[in-house]
Amino acid sequence: MTRRQYQFAAIMLAVFSLVGAVSAIAEDAGTQQLVAATTKKVDFESDVKPILESRCVDCHGPEDPEAKFRILSRKSLLRGGESGEPAIVPASSADSFLIKVVAGLDPHLKMPPEGPRLTSQQIAVLRAWIDQGLAMPDADASSDIDRTDHWSFQPIGNPEPPQLEDKFAASPIDAFILKKLQEQQLAPSSRADRRTLIRRLFLVMLGLPPTPEQVTEFVNDDSPNAWKNLVDQVLESPRYGERWARHWLDLIRFGETHGFETNRERPNAWPYRDWVINALNSDKPYDDFVRQQIAGDAFGEPIGTGFLVAGPHDIVKGRDPNLALMQRQDELSDMINATTTAFLGMTIGCARCHNHKFDPITQRDFYAVQAVFAGVQHADQKLPVPSECQKEIANVQEQIRELRRKLVEFIPPTESGLREAVTAKHNVDTFGPVEAKQVRFTILKTSSSQPCIDELEIFAGEKNVALASAGAIATCSSSLPGYEIHKLQHINDGVYGNKRSWISNEAGAGWVQIEFPKPQRIDRVEWARDRESQYGDRVAIEYRIEVAAKSGEWHVVSSSDDRLPFGQSNQAEPVYAFDKATSDRAAEGRQWLTELKVAEKKAAGLSVVPMVYAGTFQQPGPTHRLYRGDHNARREVVGPDAIESLGSLKLPGDAAEQKRRVAFAEWVADSANPLTARVIANRLWQFHFGTGIVDTPSDFGANGTLPTHPELLDWLARDLMNNGWSLKHLHRQMLMSNTWQQSSRPDSSSLKVDGATRLLWRFPPRRIEAEVIRDSILVVTGKLDTKMGGQGFSGFEVELENVRHFHPKSTYGPEDFRRMIYMTKVRQEQESVFGSFDCPDASQVTPKRSRSTTPLQALNLLNSSFVIEQAKFFAERLEKSAPPSDDGKVTLAFALCFGRLPGEQELADSRTFIEQAGLQQFCRAMLNANEFVFVP
Repeated sequence: MTRRQYQFAAIMLAVFSLVGAVSAIAEDAGTQQLVAATTKKVDFESDVKPILESRCVDCHGPEDPEAKFRILSRKSLLRGGESGEPAIVPASSADSFLIKVVAGLDPHLKMPPEGPRLTSQQIAVLRAWIDQGLAMPDADASSDIDRTDHWSFQPIGNPEPPQLEDKFAASPIDAFILKKLQEQQLAPSSRADRRTLIRRLFLVMLGLPPTPEQVTEFVNDDSPNAWKNLVDQVLESPRYGERWARHWLDLIRFGETHGFETNRERPNAWPYRDWVINALNSDKPYDDFVRQQIAGDAFGEPIGTGFLVAGPHDIVKGRDPNLALMQRQDELSDMINATTTAFLGMTIGCARCHNHKFDPITQRDFYAVQAVFAGVQHADQKLPVPSECQKEIANVQEQIRELRRKLVEFIPPTESGLREAVTAKHNVDTFGPVEAKQVRFTILKTSSSQPCIDELEIFAGEKNVALASAGAIATCSSSLPGYEIHKLQHINDGVYGNKRSWISNEAGAGWVQIEFPKPQRIDRVEWARDRESQYGDRVAIEYRIEVAAKSGEWHVVSSSDDRLPFGQSNQAEPVYAFDKATSDRAAEGRQWLTELKVAEKKAAGLSVVPMVYAGTFQQPGPTHRLYRGDHNARREVVGPDAIESLGSLKLPGDAAEQKRRVAFAEWVADSANPLTARVIANRLWQFHFGTGIVDTPSDFGANGTLPTHPELLDWLARDLMNNGWSLKHLHRQMLMSNTWQQSSRPDSSSLKVDGATRLLWRFPPRRIEAEVIRDSILVVTGKLDTKMGGQGFSGFEVELENVRHFHPKSTYGPEDFRRMIYMTKVRQEQESVFGSFDCPDASQVTPKRSRSTTPLQALNLLNSSFVIEQAKFFAERLEKSAPPSDDGKVTLAFALCFGRLPGEQELADSRTFIEQAGLQQFCRAMLNANEFVFVP
C-alpha cells in the first residue's frame, strides 16, 4: 500500500471511528427518542472535546495516537465517510447523521458495539454544539473544503527550460528530455534519416503514407527549412483533421448506433464527427473546443453538444418507474464521466455512490455536476437556419406570394368557402393578433383512438413562443403512460415526428395547454399528428383553440368548424385557366406559372431542416444526492456546481439550464483550471510518442501515475495557453524537436535502463492503428476515395429487425473505399477485418487503445476478401504504372509501401517470389509486412 493510500485509509477509518466513538446509545435512551439539545452556550474545549477524545480512546486504543487529531477535524466531519453521508449538518443537529447514530435511531449503526455509551447529557451537548454552528478552534469556511497537495491540483507552473551545453537541447522540449536522460546516464539517439522522418510524420499526423513523389521531393530538398516546410504542409492538410479526430472520437465514446439490446441506428450522429474534423483542421482554439462541446448551443455551435450525447442510450423503456429512474441516472453518469475524464482527466464517476476513495471529490460534488447536465436529453435537434439562408428563403417566399397574387385572375370561381380539411402532416390556424398568456388546444374528436400531436407551435410574428427552451410550460388533461416517446415534454421541445410526440390518455379527447413566461401577441398556431409523414392515425379532426390573457378568461380564436370534413379536400393545387384570356395575357400567365413552380421547388429544398443528434435541453427539476447511488434513497437537494476542491460556479440552485452548462464550460476552459491544459497537452504527447508523460491519460488523480517529466508537462500546458490554445502550435513544437526526430533504432545498454522508452532516448516505434492500416492499403492500391464529410458508409450488412443484426460484408465496392473514420461506428460490433486490431467499442470511453498481437489479426490481414481484392488492385496498379520488368514493379511496390527502395537481396528475393507465386501474391505479402504496419 502506498503512503497516500495508507493516509486515505486512515482518514476513512477516522471518520467511521468518530461516528463509532460517540455513537453509543445513551444509557437511558431505550425508547430511541432524540434527546433535546441543551440550551446553554457550549464551549468546544471544555464541553465537546472531552467527549470526543474519551470516545476516541475507547474505540482506537492507545496504539493509534493520531486518532484524536483526525477525529477533531471539522473537514472530516463535514465530508463524511465512504458512503458520502456527512457526519454533521451545521446548525441542524436533528438532520445530522452523527446524532442519529449516537441516539440509537438507526439500529444498524450502534457504535461501538460494546462498552459504555453516551449519556443523554452528552448527546444534548453534542446537539447544542452542532446547532450553535460547530465552533472549533482555528476553523473557518475555507477549511471545510477538501484540499490536496497532489501535483495535478496545483496551479500550472511556468518552469524555465534547463540550460544545457549540448546541441541536442535545441528546444525547451529537448532540454527537459535531455536533463532527465542525463540523470539516468542515458544519451539520446541520432537523427533519423529523411525517408524515415517523412514516413513517420505522415503516419502520425495524417494516418496515411507519403507518396513516392513526396518522399523524393523531401529527400532531395537541400534547403535549411526543408523539415519545417514539410511540417507546415502536413498541418495544413485536411487529412490531419481526419486522423486526429479519430483519437478524440475514441476518447468521448462516439458511436452511430444506440447500443444496448436493439442497437438501432443514429442517422444524424455524423455531423458531430464532421464538426470535430473541421474544428481540428481550422485549429479552433482548444478552450473554445471545450466550451462548444459542453454548451455549443449558447456559443453558436449547436453541433458541438453532440459530445454530451455521443454515448450509448437505452431506447427500450418500460412501465416501471424505477427502471426509468435507473436508466436516467445511468445516462447522466455517462455524460459526467465522459466530460470529466476527457477534459479534466478526473474519475469523478467514482463518487456516484460514495466519496472518492483517492481524490478530494465528494459524492456531493458528483451530484452538483449532475445538476449541471440534468436538463440534457438524448435526441435529435434541428439545426438553426443560417441567416444567409433565412434571407434567401424569405426572398423566395415573397416571390411565391407575388406570383400567386398575379395568377389569381386565372383561377376559375369555386363554390367552396371552407378551409382545407385537417391533415396528419401539417395544419395552420391563423387569426388576428391577440394578447395571450395561455393557449389551450382542446381535441373534441379524433380519426381513431387517443389523439396524438407531435409539436404544438404558437407564433408571435415569426417566432415560436411555445418552446420549452424559451421558458414556456406545458400542461395537459392526461398522458398515455408507459411510452417514452409519447410524453408531455415532447409537445414543445422543437422536435417533429412520432418519436417525440404527446398522446392523451382519453379516447378521442383531451387537451394540452401552453403557458408563456410573459404575455405574447400571437397570430398563428401550427400543429400536426406527424410531420415526418410516417403515421396517419390519431388525428385531431375536431378541435378548438382558446387563448386567455388572464387565468380562466378563455375565448376561442380558431376551430375546426370552418374546415372541410376530414378526408375531403378542395383542389390540392389551384387550377389555372388561360383559355379565356387574351393570347398575350395568357402567355404572360403561363410564364408566371412556370416561375412559380421553379420558386416552389427551390423553397422546398431550402426548407429542409438539417438535424443532428446533439441532444435537446429542458429546465431540470431539483437534483438530490443519492445515498449509495440509489435513486430511491434521496438525500439533500444539490445545486449545479463544479468540483468544490477546484472551484465553484457560484450559481443559484434554480439557475437556467443553459446557464449551468455555460458556467461549467467556462470553468473547465479557464486558464486558471490546473487540469484542462495539462490533460490535453499530455494527450497530444501520447499520440506523438505512444505513451503520455502521464501514462494514465484520463486519471490525473492520486490513483493515476506520476508524470515522468512534470516540468515539461507544465511547460507544454503553459505554452499552449500562451499561444491562444492552438493545438497546431503544440504539434509544431513537438515535431520540430530533436526528441521527435530521433532514430527509433534500439540500443542494448539503454534498453536495460529504460526498456519501455519512457525517457525517450529514442523515438518509440509502434504498430499503426486499424484505421491507418486500412487507409494505407487503399492509398497503396490507388483506390482511396478522399471525399470528406457527410453520411458514412457501413462496414456491415445490416439485418433490419427490431433488434439490429450486423453481419460481415461479403463484397466491397467503391462506396467502401473512403477513409475508415467515415465508416459508421457501430456499438457492440467490430468490423470483420480490421476490428481485431484493437478497435475500441464505442460503448465506453477509450483514452488509449491496447496493442495486442493475435492470430486473428494475421489471418484477417492475409486471408480476408478485402485484402485479397486490394492485392489484386495493387498488382493492377503495378502493371499499369511500373516499368515492365519485375524489378521495376518491385521497386515501385517498395516505394509505395515503405517509402524506400529495395536492397539488392530484397530485390532478388522479390523477383524469385513473383516468378513462383505471381505478382498478386507478392502484393498480398507486401501488405502484410511488419514494415508496412509500423511507425518507424
